[in-house]
Amino acid sequence: MQTPKLQRWIDLLAALLRRRYAVSFEQIREDVPAYRFTDGDATAKDSAQRKFERDKKELRSFGIPIETITDEGGEVLGYRLPPRQFYLPYLSLVLDGRRRDPATVDRDGYRSLDRLAFEADELKAVVDAATRVRQLGDPGLTEDVTSALRKLAVDLPLDAGLVREEPDAEASAGKAEAAVFEQLNDALERRKWIEFDYYSMSSDRLTPRQAAPFGLFFVSQHWYLAAAERGASQVKNFRLSRIRDVVVNAQRPGTPDFDAPAGFELREHARSRNAWELGDGDNGEAVVRFGAGTGAAVAAASLGATVEDDPDARRFTVRRMDAFVRWLLPLGPGVEIVSPASARAEYAHQLEATRAIYAREP
Repeated sequence: MQTPKLQRWIDLLAALLRRRYAVSFEQIREDVPAYRFTDGDATAKDSAQRKFERDKKELRSFGIPIETITDEGGEVLGYRLPPRQFYLPYLSLVLDGRRRDPATVDRDGYRSLDRLAFEADELKAVVDAATRVRQLGDPGLTEDVTSALRKLAVDLPLDAGLVREEPDAEASAGKAEAAVFEQLNDALERRKWIEFDYYSMSSDRLTPRQAAPFGLFFVSQHWYLAAAERGASQVKNFRLSRIRDVVVNAQRPGTPDFDAPAGFELREHARSRNAWELGDGDNGEAVVRFGAGTGAAVAAASLGATVEDDPDARRFTVRRMDAFVRWLLPLGPGVEIVSPASARAEYAHQLEATRAIYAREP
């Protein structure tokens, strides 16, 4: 049985697709029984109009590009759904320099739709990209890419062996739980506060957190959540594999709880993140002097900010001092940690631990 809402959506889409021009709501309601009302009944007219606006908003949220056509004064003239923007193009494969087009229906086929032809290497690139996406470990992305390949396989000769239903176990090891992705995606879409338990490496225990989530990003083989804890403006990074029991704020479900910080861009925030910059700790600062003229030292120094009156020193923003010190160790004695003292102590500790490993008997 069709649900009333689903039936309204189907009727609305059919009413828009069967016309090549913008149509008013009065014309649409002639084709959608659920929008009809008795002329002169203002209450029923208002109810039908609100129902239409809700349906249009929900369909747009699913990616259906229903256009609102207005005049120069902003007055609504009607609504339109171009078939080219709704239907997928006809797909075909180029073999031996010739395009192999799929059979189309003569009378009722959409002859105005585009055609998209793949070379063999292009099709292989699509499948390889899908495999890489699965390896990211995001259950939502895995489901989406598998669905996409199934749709492509209707017209294209995709190797069924390449369209695996589940990601490799090895690729999924250590990845975040599916429920975590699902809850975070919901909170990000609606901009709602979240509560969760987070495993801290430094304390070796789970601690409760409350935060405003700003985005997810993937770097260094791990997923991270960029978020600001309640009462703080600083954006921290939480590794998803350490997040447990996410709860999304259920109060006022249709109203956002917060706005992203002014000027915050997830792409810039996540770009070129180094291991010592990732984590949920507070920002710290370390000053390092690079005396060696090796290529590795020059490249390392380029990642830091200049220090006034000391051309050989660089300033770094550090959240994980242990990772920062491990990065410096291979650069050898040409590196000097100027500050803080805790960084020098951590460097000495890890240096002795490394020496102990290499001093062991084979």
